[in-house]
Parts: sequence; C-alpha cells; structure tokens
Amino acid sequence: MVNLSAITERRAYNAASDFVDANVRAGRSNKVAFKEGNRSLTYGELQEESCRFASGLKALGFGHEARMLMLALDTIEFPIAFWGAIRGGVVPVPVNTLLAAEQYAYMIEDSRAAVLFVSEALAKTVEPALPKMSWLKAVIVVGDKKVISAGTLPVYSFEEVVAKGKADLFTAPTLSDEVAFWLYSSGSTGAPKGTKHIHSSLMYTARTYADQVLGMKESDVIYSAAKLFFAYGLGNAMTFPMAVGASTVLLSGRPTPDSVFDIIKNEQPSIFFGVPTLYAWPTNARPKARALQTFGFAFRRAKRCRRMSARAGKSRSDSTFSMVSVRPKCCIFFFRTVRRRCATALPASPFPATTRRSSATTARNVVWMKSAS
Repeated sequence: MVNLSAITERRAYNAASDFVDANVRAGRSNKVAFKEGNRSLTYGELQEESCRFASGLKALGFGHEARMLMLALDTIEFPIAFWGAIRGGVVPVPVNTLLAAEQYAYMIEDSRAAVLFVSEALAKTVEPALPKMSWLKAVIVVGDKKVISAGTLPVYSFEEVVAKGKADLFTAPTLSDEVAFWLYSSGSTGAPKGTKHIHSSLMYTARTYADQVLGMKESDVIYSAAKLFFAYGLGNAMTFPMAVGASTVLLSGRPTPDSVFDIIKNEQPSIFFGVPTLYAWPTNARPKARALQTFGFAFRRAKRCRRMSARAGKSRSDSTFSMVSVRPKCCIFFFRTVRRRCATALPASPFPATTRRSSATTARNVVWMKSAS
C-alpha cells in the first residue's frame, strides 16, 4: 500500500526529481520516454535537456515563481520545457491550442506570464495579442523564431534557450505544497480560471490512479488522444507513465480517426486513453480494415460492460459514456480480446522488446473513455 501521507507531507521537494531524475537513477537513462513520429526522447536525454532549459531560462532572467504560458503542440519539446520549467522553479501554464488571440491575451494577462513558449505553427494565432501584454518579457518559439513579430519583446528559439543552459543536474529549492503549474478551465461558467497544482499532486494522482486503479507498469506503451494541455492528457500521457518509467507516444496533430488508427496500428500501445467521439468512427471509417472491425467489437463490448456496471449499481455519466465508471475487469476483458483479434493485422512495435509485453502475455490492456469535459 502506498503511503499517501508521506507524499502530501510538507517538505523540500521538486516534482522533477521523482518524474525525471528518479528514472535515470533507476537505470532507465537509455529507455524511450516519449516518441513523436520519427523522433524519440529517452529519460537520460530528458534529464539533460530539462536541466539545460531550466538553466537557460535562468540565464534569461526567469527563475523561481516566474510563470511561462505554454501554447505548444504535443511534440518532444513539450516535456523538456514543462519539466525544465518545474525543475527551475518556473511555473508552466499549458493552454488549449485551439483558441483565439483574445483568449490567449486574457490568459497571459491573468496569469501574469513573463514568458510565452509557443510552437511555430501557433505563433501567428497569438501574435496580435503580444503588443498589449503588460507582464510578458520574452517569447520562446519551437521552430523558426522569425515567424512571429513580437514588437519590442525579445524572441528566442527553443534551441537558443537550451544552448544558453548547462547540463549540470539541479532542482530549484521548492516545497511539496508549492505551486508547480497551472491549467485553465474551459470557461463554461464565465472567464477561464487558472487552476493551481502543487508539486506533490502529480505523484499523488499517479499513485492513486495510474498505479492502484490502472496498474500501469514500466513495460507499458501509452497513447492518449487527449492532448497534454488537458488535465486528462497531462496525466495520461506524461505524469502517469513517467511515474513508473513507461513510454508514451505523442501526436503533434489533431487526433482524427485515421491518425489514431495509424498510431494504434504502428505503435501498438498497451494502454490507450480516448474520448467518446473516437469510439463512434469504426462503423464508417475504413470499414474493411480488420483492426477497425475489431474496435467496433470493442465498443459494443464496452456498452455491454456499461450495462453490467449499471446492474451492479455502479455510477454512470449522465452526459456521455465513461469507462471511468466501469469496473476495470470489464475493460480488461474486452480490450484483451481486441488485442488478440488485432494481432495478425498489426506490425511489430518500434519499441524495444524489453520495454513492452506481448498481447498474448500481458495481464492488463485497458481502453479508457472519458467525457471531453
């Protein structure tokens, strides 16, 4: 049993030490932490690059309790910047990548962000808001920094910030109950609200949900359709797998039926986190594909599991089907069946054999469906 009181106890603590450095100490330096297309990032590389990014921010004058708004796609640079900021005591604020300039302007001002970390593809969207920002001091672009005009604000490329830093291992002297990062609400009841999360919250949720409910293991390969800027995606694709030394597949683009299918086919995740809309497509997308037919079977099985859960007195979502309300054993049964049926249609996983389990021997392959809200 996990000692949760030890996690929440007020003490000197920086989350990067558990989620990044502990994996290196455990001998996972060469293990893939994140894979995005043809690019990959090992735990050792993440440690080094996050140290460089943290000290690079410090060299630019951004240190303890400065806030960095992250308007970033799910690429390899996201975890480097997120953990680099936390390592250096800077507070990252990931935001929705599908909003408009005026909404970003509100969040930048509301959070009093000193730094904007933005992907090249999103730079033009936020550009109109920059001249009006009173707290912003610098912009960091993942890609070509020339794509954005920031007026009098200095603009740096991601590579330039990393180059200014050093690989020396360190963490800022933060506390377990100190704010580590913000996430904004959707604004459905008014203006979006910045929700503050403390350093110890990340490991607390990893131990109580990923460990005790999902039983996530080091050998797992994870893919989450929900993006990293969502609380759902941040846990699924980053903190949960990193808490056990697992590997995560990232998709920088939108999770369309075709792109999700390709990831499932090519990467063979052992745990897939989805949202309801993605479970409606097997009947009309690539209907002749064997694996899609199998996922149609999986969805029907999921609905049956929901009925079983209802008869057992389990709670159900009023607005949408949610696997969170279904007993894990039901999920295990139908997704293990999916894996067996898909086996002949799927190529070998690109991850080393030592980092994943075969579908024939795995004890737990789970599909989770969660409300988009």
